[in-house]
Amino acid sequence: MSPDLRNKILAVVAAATVAGTGAYKAGEQGRIDDAAIQIAREVGQHYESSGRHIGKPYIDRAGKGQPWTVCAGVTGPAVVPSRYYTPKDCERLETAMYRESLTIAKANLTKWSTYNPFVRASFLDVAYNVPSALIGTTLQAKANAGDLVGACMQMPRWVYGTVNGQKVRLNGLIDRRGTTRELCAEWGRDGHFSAGLIAEAKP
Repeated sequence: MSPDLRNKILAVVAAATVAGTGAYKAGEQGRIDDAAIQIAREVGQHYESSGRHIGKPYIDRAGKGQPWTVCAGVTGPAVVPSRYYTPKDCERLETAMYRESLTIAKANLTKWSTYNPFVRASFLDVAYNVPSALIGTTLQAKANAGDLVGACMQMPRWVYGTVNGQKVRLNGLIDRRGTTRELCAEWGRDGHFSAGLIAEAKP
């Protein structure tokens, strides 16, 4: 993970602490999910566009069906090619997509309530790109069997896009999955520095 992205993720935690939201308080699942979405958005923004695609939609040549895309990988009927999208528009659209990913994750990962926000963010980011990654896959099976690290190690498998009609490994996704694997396997581990951050964030 790059130092820049690491600092942005830590800033999410710091903001939750300063705001006194209790985002990581045990039992407050909705607030943990909200924090996870914020962290996942930082990951998505870093790897999808680094802010370059705020504004005018573009055709994603590496995406399935080469869809019109804007912001950090937003596709679908909400993307109007002739429209200009502001940062606020992107926040609204991206958050809605991550909430869809949250619905998928909660429906398919039976141990969701035991995961800290960093682990949740890692699964949300994978689902944001490839919703099917959490449905009927080895990743899902390992997670639901309690083998979290094994599930995390499956994330680097989901790095393919379509270029000129061929399925190929994309360097951007390779780097992105490396980050989600790290968040999942390391930041989710007891004794990791992130455990201290979570403790500090409790009111």
